[in-house]
Amino acid sequence: MSDILWQPSAERIAKTRMDAFRRSISQRHHIHIDDYPALHQWSIDHREDFWQAIVDFFDVRFHDQPDAVLVEGAQMPSAQWFPGATLNFAEHLLRRRDDAIAVIAIGENGQREHLTWAELAEHVAGFQHSLIAAGVGLGDRVTACMPNTWQTLVAMLGTTSLGAIWSCSSPDFGTQGVIDRFGQIEPKVLVTCAGYHYAGKDIDQTGKINEILERLPSLQQLIVVPFAKPQAHIVDFHTPANVTLWEDFYDVGGEPDFVPVPFAHPLYILYSSGTTGVPKCIVHSTGGVLLQHVKEHGLHCDLGAGDRLFYYTTCGWMMWNWLVSALAVGSAVVLYDGSPFHPDPQRLIDLIDDECISVFGTSPKYLATLESNGVKPRESHDLSSLKTLLCTGSALSPQSYDYVYRDFKTDLCLASMSGGTDIVSCFVNSNPFQPVCRGEIQGKSLGMAVEVWNDDGKPVIGEKGELVCTRHFPAMPIGFWNDPQQEKLHTSYFSQFPGVWAQGDYAEQLPHGAMMIHGRSDAVLNPGGVRIGTAEIYRQVEKVPQVLDSVAIGQQWQGDVRVVLFVRVREGVELDEALQQQIRQVIRDNTTPRHVPAKIVAVTDIPRTISGKVVELAVRNVVHGQKVKNTDALANPEALEQFRNRPELQD
Repeated sequence: MSDILWQPSAERIAKTRMDAFRRSISQRHHIHIDDYPALHQWSIDHREDFWQAIVDFFDVRFHDQPDAVLVEGAQMPSAQWFPGATLNFAEHLLRRRDDAIAVIAIGENGQREHLTWAELAEHVAGFQHSLIAAGVGLGDRVTACMPNTWQTLVAMLGTTSLGAIWSCSSPDFGTQGVIDRFGQIEPKVLVTCAGYHYAGKDIDQTGKINEILERLPSLQQLIVVPFAKPQAHIVDFHTPANVTLWEDFYDVGGEPDFVPVPFAHPLYILYSSGTTGVPKCIVHSTGGVLLQHVKEHGLHCDLGAGDRLFYYTTCGWMMWNWLVSALAVGSAVVLYDGSPFHPDPQRLIDLIDDECISVFGTSPKYLATLESNGVKPRESHDLSSLKTLLCTGSALSPQSYDYVYRDFKTDLCLASMSGGTDIVSCFVNSNPFQPVCRGEIQGKSLGMAVEVWNDDGKPVIGEKGELVCTRHFPAMPIGFWNDPQQEKLHTSYFSQFPGVWAQGDYAEQLPHGAMMIHGRSDAVLNPGGVRIGTAEIYRQVEKVPQVLDSVAIGQQWQGDVRVVLFVRVREGVELDEALQQQIRQVIRDNTTPRHVPAKIVAVTDIPRTISGKVVELAVRNVVHGQKVKNTDALANPEALEQFRNRPELQD
């Protein structure tokens, strides 16, 4: 076990919703469960009792009662969860009707708007009625290319209240990126902004929107939120569909209706990153998302009425869908749109105090950037409201654990978690019972039968391997769009180990139950036949203060693979022989000689997806002279050119 950095007090544990849940399970089933490992084991050994307990504990309301909790075949995927049940997703997010604040929307320009629970419901009612008038009903697709603001939330709730299907992207997607996604699902409605703010700039979307409209023949209604272009007018947009400005589309007021749908009715369509081809359209179910999210928000994050959840995300990343579900446990949500570093690196830290945020979510890259900028929030901010700091998107380095407990706050649960768009939730994450250890994820998520398997399909502990899930869970996607025989679904998740879920995460279960993610298994380096996760190298490179960012790949070389590390160094720093030697020494001292790069090459930018993930495969393809199939999924595709035909890699 690594160093313990934080230990919850007995008093803190006793106040958590997870402890109340543990006590209710013990009483109902006359069993003795006294710690998290026992609770997790019970949750996978008794899945039907566990998921029924989630339904009861969070008062999930079925319009029609289920015939059973789970009906499954001999092999995944073959589950029917809560067959016969009907429910509505939006109904659960809108249960409160009081005058407390439900949603706060903040822009990087300082604009702040909020809605109470009662006001939120009135907006949803009005939007819903206008969707009905526009011909939207069960199963229709409503799409959005929107900033992270309250209008996006209202549109999602209005859509899902009708049993229509919601799918969103963010304005930073290029034309092709939007078409690659929405073109596949043929939406009836598109909600978009005329312009948006980022890093102090106002970005006009009109031209791009018109390019998109030309290629969405299914569209019947366009709804335009002016946002950063207040002078926007409907004549600016060219489409046979109806065009309406947001403020003219609906009247606020009334009570929303909630159309009951089956548990497995489609709720969301999310998309794979699309860096290896056209994105896959992943269809998630109404009941599966609701149950998984109330479990994660209510139990794992200990959110409830009186809390405020913030997660830095765009509407094109699954964390937006995850964030807004906190409404279902009575927590308020704080939405932020814009650059996290404008006008200064402390922008988001200010929000913690300004908005009394209790759970703050971000990415490893954000924390590393704060540290490199010398930001020490505990010296400049109060942070008394903050109880948990969530982190996902890539592996969190041990140095960032140190940074958080040294420079943020000592009494804080640092909750590293990992799952993915594929399940719109987590396989491994935090819990309020256990200590936080340096460089480790606390454990497996409740109800998720997670193991790490070697290439022979055998579970291993203390060894790296493939993260798998061996039993059905409700948040498993119901399929891919336009994949009626589920061939793509099987290929994506059930082909490596038949009947067992594997989504390509290279992981390790430690002997005491904690978990580590070592990167994507398709980006694993294989020098001399030894498998190395890229995150193992990044953890060490982050210790070198002269290096701001890096990407590691395996280059085919003389019948083997050699490790190549590309680095972006600080301004004014040269990647000379001494710095290369320093980087190699840090890697060698903390890993193995096989991890040490054969080549270290300087670049001025590292390519990432729009949601901030490093794209090792795209870099590897460019280095090997292969085509990158879809650069529109990248935030900075121009960065790839630096990796082409590098003379340093010719010898």
